[in-house]
Amino acid sequence: MRQGGTVTNRRVLAIALPIVLSNATIPLLGAVDTGVIGQLGEAAPIGAVGIGAVILTSIYWVFGFLRMGTSGLVAQAHGAGDDAEIGAHLIRALSIAGVAGVLLILLYPLLFPLAFRLAPASDEVERLALEYLSIRIWGAPATIALYAITGWMIAMERTRDVLILQVLQNGLNVALDFVFVLGLGWSVGGIATATLIAELSGLALGLWFCRHALRASARQVGIFARQKLLRLVRVNADIMIRSMLLIASMTSFMFLSSGQGDVTLAANQILIQFLQFAAFGLDGFAFAAESLVGQAVGARRPDMLRRSSVLSSAWGVGCAMLLALIFAVFGPAIIDLLTTAPEVREEARRYLPWLVAMPLVSVASYMFDGIFIGATLTGRMRKTMIEAVAVYIPALILLPSAFGNHGLWLALALLNATRALTMARFYREAEAAAGG
Repeated sequence: MRQGGTVTNRRVLAIALPIVLSNATIPLLGAVDTGVIGQLGEAAPIGAVGIGAVILTSIYWVFGFLRMGTSGLVAQAHGAGDDAEIGAHLIRALSIAGVAGVLLILLYPLLFPLAFRLAPASDEVERLALEYLSIRIWGAPATIALYAITGWMIAMERTRDVLILQVLQNGLNVALDFVFVLGLGWSVGGIATATLIAELSGLALGLWFCRHALRASARQVGIFARQKLLRLVRVNADIMIRSMLLIASMTSFMFLSSGQGDVTLAANQILIQFLQFAAFGLDGFAFAAESLVGQAVGARRPDMLRRSSVLSSAWGVGCAMLLALIFAVFGPAIIDLLTTAPEVREEARRYLPWLVAMPLVSVASYMFDGIFIGATLTGRMRKTMIEAVAVYIPALILLPSAFGNHGLWLALALLNATRALTMARFYREAEAAAGG
């Protein structure tokens, strides 16, 4: 029986707002990790936890395609009323996560020394970071599996469960930080152990949330049929290529920032936090689009897809306007909270107008991402990302030489604007996927 239902503002907000709140807990955990280890009064443990977390986050980020791919496929199965495939898609994604996690555990003796060659640190920091990584790597299967579980819950409009999962997992992590580090004196190993236990606990809770779907599909014949696996691989491969191009674009922005001088590099690092804050808000409405558009495709309802796209995008634009206002009014105060260096404060204020504009410039690319993921137009996402990068690279080469750091920010704005414009021309294919 095909699903669907009426798409209302309340339904969009019911999906989006828990994601916004869930995202807000992420920087809090990093701040607590740093604050707790900082109580030991030594610099090396702080640096070790920081660099270790960055290395693992970078590796895990590669597997973020499981979140998006699972969301689109499950939402379509949900819209079509295909209960067996709702769980089957999750089982396939969890299988990929398990294999990937085990491979990372086996390969970490090679991966981590290579990472330190790319980002060398002092002998003491490297020793402590390796201690941290050697503990946390055992959580790789759980962390990657949670991408798939999160995608499944978003597709099923169970974002309140996502919020509960995030709050309980991060809350446990924070509590164990205090017990292991300040109570038992385990230093860097305590931070890593706390995170490992929290990751495994998060996986257990996530599987419990999904238990009915998993139980219903566990004995399904042909769950790993070649055609279904090939579709999963195709969708996820497209998203992975698109995502790697996106992160490469952001990384090149920061690398080229270093050529503008230490003060400008520091200012850009401060301002990048504004972009991350904006993503916390815009992601919620993009995820709403993923779920509702995917269900519309599964239900073969182009009218539902169109309304889902319009309503979620309208809320996304409203969020972008609010963010722009917040950055314009409170931006200088936020900068002052993030740095005490007078010259960095002054430099960051000089480029703050770019951050006021950036949510408005970027919101369309976020919303089209959500629409295309829901419609599983992942090949188009890959194609348009390649086209946007083809515009971004020459802009990144030419504009900074002419306009300095303003040129860098202009190039980044062009990247997001081009992504939106190139995806817009394929929007009708999303409606066609729903039978329109």
